[in-house]
Amino acid sequence: MFQTVDELIKMASEQRLSISEVMIRTEMETTGKSREAILSKMADQLLVMEQAVHRGIHEDIKSRSGLSGGDARLLKRYIEGGQMLSGSVLLGAVSNAMATNEVNAAMGTICATPTAGSAGVVPGVLFGLKNKLNPTHEAMVNFLFTAGAFGFVIANNASISGAAGGCQAEIGSATGMAAAAAVEMAGGTPEQSAHAMAIALGNMLGLICDPVAGLVEAPCVKRNAIGASNAIVAADMALAGIKSIIPCDEVIDAMYRVGRMMPTALRETALGGLADTKTGRELKKRIFGSAPSSSGVKEQ
Repeated sequence: MFQTVDELIKMASEQRLSISEVMIRTEMETTGKSREAILSKMADQLLVMEQAVHRGIHEDIKSRSGLSGGDARLLKRYIEGGQMLSGSVLLGAVSNAMATNEVNAAMGTICATPTAGSAGVVPGVLFGLKNKLNPTHEAMVNFLFTAGAFGFVIANNASISGAAGGCQAEIGSATGMAAAAAVEMAGGTPEQSAHAMAIALGNMLGLICDPVAGLVEAPCVKRNAIGASNAIVAADMALAGIKSIIPCDEVIDAMYRVGRMMPTALRETALGGLADTKTGRELKKRIFGSAPSSSGVKEQ
């Protein structure tokens, strides 16, 4: 059992196991379930993610509010045109991430990873790398276990809630999780996974949670897109041998402390940031009328 990233890496290194294998064994120990049952459950989650990405890319997805929908398909067509400034792998991950969150905004089925508002980053990166790395189904399932291991540490030592710690705790956490998992799937070491996580999360510190009209759409969908691109760049940096100056556990602790310092208006209440711009207020009024929304807080 591990509580910190340092403990996770030591377990993997000393036992010569992958991080995903450490997480699988931890799940077996803590839940009492068989290996087959745990792998089957994660395979189900993978399928949900794949279906969400497919729907967002291939169907005409629109949210009831009108704030989101169609951007993933728009970006996909742009990629197919071959004139993109960045690479197809990076933009493919971005498109997949947006597709997942657009499905979420349209009340479709997604896998909260680690929350609904940040559900696009991990599958975005995973399926964005699929054609590049050609992973087996087992490797894709393991990707999710690796992401889950780092998410486990964050959830137990900091927060994955936008209401508690801002969007850095949601999309920031998802970004770090995806970066770490991408490193392992690309053949990197457990230590490199930890550095990727630290680099990715460290560059999301201070990100506020300011959903326009209190809905998980704007700017959430596009922040998942940026999170996915951040994760891939952080993974490449770690695979190149670049290390985070600040250890991963200390980055997680810093994120927690930054979240506690954030004023309430910047933590999912839709009272600050982009939600409190002139256009943001007008959109809220258009969607909900003059009466305030029920809570102004998005679901997790």
